Amino acid sequence: MKKRLALLSLACIAASASAQNFPPPTPITEIQPSPASIGADVPATYFGTAPSTVQKELIGPYQLLKAGTLDQQAGTITLPLYKGQLGSGESVWYVLTDTTDERNAEALGLNFASKLVYADVGRGARKATQQLINGKTVVVFESGRVDFSPVRSVTPGAAPNYFPPAAAQPGSVGDANYSPLAKIGGFIYNAPMVAFNVSEETLNGYCNGNADHNIVHDKVVSICPRDGVVTLALTTGFSFARPVLYLSMEANNALPAALEGATLAPGLTDIKVGSDDSAFSAVERLFTITNGPVNVEANVVNPQRQGLNSAVKGDTGGPLNVLGGIPTIATDYSPLWDLNVGEWTQHAIDSHYRSRVREEFQILGLVRSGWMTGPGGKAFGSSGLIVNCPIVFRFL
Repeated sequence: MKKRLALLSLACIAASASAQNFPPPTPITEIQPSPASIGADVPATYFGTAPSTVQKELIGPYQLLKAGTLDQQAGTITLPLYKGQLGSGESVWYVLTDTTDERNAEALGLNFASKLVYADVGRGARKATQQLINGKTVVVFESGRVDFSPVRSVTPGAAPNYFPPAAAQPGSVGDANYSPLAKIGGFIYNAPMVAFNVSEETLNGYCNGNADHNIVHDKVVSICPRDGVVTLALTTGFSFARPVLYLSMEANNALPAALEGATLAPGLTDIKVGSDDSAFSAVERLFTITNGPVNVEANVVNPQRQGLNSAVKGDTGGPLNVLGGIPTIATDYSPLWDLNVGEWTQHAIDSHYRSRVREEFQILGLVRSGWMTGPGGKAFGSSGLIVNCPIVFRFL
């Protein structure tokens, strides 16, 4: 039986939803760039190819996580599905998104994330080895179980302050040792689990969709061991003013895990936050706004809409968070995001300065100028929360 959800979002969620149904993939029209032909004397077909097709660092659409097939219209990506196991023999179904092995990242179409080498502390990265089992090479993880059976739910706060929610329950919960990161052959891989201790025959029942979220990750749209693939819903946001799509898979705290539709991964708590791009930091910053503009009229999208209050209220499209550096436009990418939470001051709201923000240094400038603070007027900075959100695609 499918889970009853009230899908809302904190940092990396794709969309909000009703309390009864798993949401469809997020509409992306709110952030997708308009064609260059608008206001021009020629149709879009007359324009040349995007500069990014010539050089990936230039402006234009670019798929960063090349391991899978992207469906922009549906807001999903279909990735290879891998089967490993714990030392106890329980099956582990997972995907690969990032690695510290630059050559393998290029060969497999993964994101190269050199900073993940610093995540190998405490429970930050699980140990794993390749073993020959029944004639097949299998990745065997030393630890880390996930219970996908809980029903994810979020109870909004009283209007007009829907965020923070009155209650929140993650839909999947890892044990004390679970982290999506694994150290395999001397390299760190981002290997989020999408199902645990479930047979191939059972999962093959969801090759055409309608995945049972009591046994798989809440971002799974369809899963098919027979074909070796899994389709996952994506999240919309921005990175240095460029609209992007990314995966939201884990969080180190129950609140963001519940709000994001992600797995609670306690092992990530051992990874240091607050140091961003300094030496030995495994994280990059992600910015989310608590009290951005909301939709005022039903079925009418406010072009400035953004933030957690909007997402918890039920406005379609998620909070539209702002990521720091991603590959091709920065060198400091990490799929582990140090959550920085911003709040517009009452003075900014009264002065009608509140609007949609799209890039890191715009936000930092607003903080320095006093228009934005941390929640409740506290100092702006790291919340201590980590979310695992591998980048997938940039539109510009």
